[in-house]
Amino acid sequence: MDRDKKKDLMKKFGVHEKDTGSSKVQVAILTERINELSSHLETHPKDAHSRRGLLGLVGKRRKHLQYLKMNDKDLYEETLKKLKLRK
Repeated sequence: MDRDKKKDLMKKFGVHEKDTGSSKVQVAILTERINELSSHLETHPKDAHSRRGLLGLVGKRRKHLQYLKMNDKDLYEETLKKLKLRK
């Protein structure tokens, strides 16, 4: 993911411009990376190393979403709607 996309996601989902650590921003960044890797794997189906990385990213995103759901249900639902994720 290039630097500009990451900055745009930080502005859109963060509390302030340099917010990179909040779970909401982390979920947005991970979702973008997951989408990029998914499209890569569609063209390169035998790339096992990228597939393993993708599964790791999905697990990290799931943990961040569980944290959001446990601590702030409204923010969790808002994040799912904005990122068009289904749960």
